[in-house]
Amino acid sequence: MDLRVSIAALLALSSPAAAQDAHQHMHGAPAAPARETPVDHRDHGSGGALGAYPMAREASGTSWQPDASEHGGVHARVGDWTFMGHALLNGVLTTQGGPRGDDDAFIAGMIMGAARRDFANGDTLNLRAMLSPDPLMGADGYPLLFAAGETADGVTTLVDRQHPHDLFVELSASYAHRLSVRDSVFVYAGLPGEPAFGPPVFMHRLSGMDSPEAPITHHWLDSTHVTFGVLTAGYVHDGFKIEASRFRGREPDEHRYDVETGDLDSTSVRLSWNPTPNWALQASWAEIRSPEALEPDEDETRTSVSAIYTRAIGAEGWLSVTGAAALKERSDGASLDAWLLEGALRPNPRWTIFARLEHLETDELGLAPHGPAERVTRASLGAVRDWRVAEHAALGFGLQGSLALPSDGLSPSYNGDQAGGVAFVRLRID
Repeated sequence: MDLRVSIAALLALSSPAAAQDAHQHMHGAPAAPARETPVDHRDHGSGGALGAYPMAREASGTSWQPDASEHGGVHARVGDWTFMGHALLNGVLTTQGGPRGDDDAFIAGMIMGAARRDFANGDTLNLRAMLSPDPLMGADGYPLLFAAGETADGVTTLVDRQHPHDLFVELSASYAHRLSVRDSVFVYAGLPGEPAFGPPVFMHRLSGMDSPEAPITHHWLDSTHVTFGVLTAGYVHDGFKIEASRFRGREPDEHRYDVETGDLDSTSVRLSWNPTPNWALQASWAEIRSPEALEPDEDETRTSVSAIYTRAIGAEGWLSVTGAAALKERSDGASLDAWLLEGALRPNPRWTIFARLEHLETDELGLAPHGPAERVTRASLGAVRDWRVAEHAALGFGLQGSLALPSDGLSPSYNGDQAGGVAFVRLRID
């Protein structure tokens, strides 16, 4: 796929007037928070894709973020349809210290497009596609100390590296039926798609999307966001949403350009509540069949809770903070927990400061798989400066530093605490 062609198409999608009009009809990707004054979005065509609530509430898959967030993107309307395009591409140089670290350069990010149609009875059809350039970085992904999960060769688990996402991150459709001005029911299907589990995925969270690195807690909180086979049904009442999914439990294999298929053998349930425009809370549970190809006889049960707080700062700025925790219980008896606290502050459209603190318990980092459980704490801090180069495009340059503290059992193999650094340039189409 030619990324330059895709970016050019996004930039040409609409005029300013069309974008402003279409923004009232479209589910997009978060860019900057809206003002905190509540707005009635219950009229036909101006609410979310899944119900009668502000469209700013919608994040990845069917997950919710605070209403005080806002969706960006390039918008256009053609007849009864509204179209949206959004892109975030990072060129990254990273260095990870110690005997298990490495240096690398890679490209990561996403290109997203959606099409929406609102019907006279209040129903909504939403189609969404998301692609990633991650496969270009190679089968073994990029260096990230204390990360583990998936495989590069179908034989060994990737350790101290973050796996690349597939080319096709989401190909989904949803249909919502309005029951009243406060209630709706919906169905969502994806191949791939995101089941009803966890908070919005890290590249869609305002608090985490500016960091060019994935959290090392990814495989506790949101690794199911690329699932090859998802069917979700849900009910929305004002600030509440209850939903359940059947999905394929197996994580994507090492072949990053294909579309996989399989039985919908796993189940998840999520309860979401937005009590005020500034808060988004969720609790979810999932029973996942055979998630790891290298350990096909092991199942997992995951439990997750999270809270996101977002508010406006000044005339053009915002602050967003996410706290999340998860427990992973395997059928072999292992019980492993993880938690994350991350935040981002954008005082103006030019600067963003972001930070992440996370802690996990894992048995995948030792010399033998599923050895003794060990704990790791990792902190990172970064900043990015953006320059607006076109009406819908911004070019940014950023730096990030990190420090990881392994437990005593892991420390010898990592040569103690380890620091890392990242420099990146990014293109944002919004």
